[in-house]
Amino acid sequence: MLTWYLTYNLIKSTDDETGSIKMYLCSPEDIVLNKLEWYKSGNQLSERQWLDVLGVIKVQGDSLDLEYIKRWAKELNVMDLLEKALREGRN
Repeated sequence: MLTWYLTYNLIKSTDDETGSIKMYLCSPEDIVLNKLEWYKSGNQLSERQWLDVLGVIKVQGDSLDLEYIKRWAKELNVMDLLEKALREGRN
């Protein structure tokens, strides 16, 4: 995974204070991108990662920021997997 992507991901993460605990939440788009990278790095064998990607796409639907996710998918060399996931996840 690219260090500058991880840095950007952390910077843009949402912080949410619940009581005395401060949490950083990853966006659905970044979850998809991370899962696609893990899936690719595991020779596309992890059904768990793939099903997670499809699940996020189905649940988030039209609320996904496709411009953002496609820009980073291209940078991370997972655009082919993203396109496949978008086709499968929207059926």
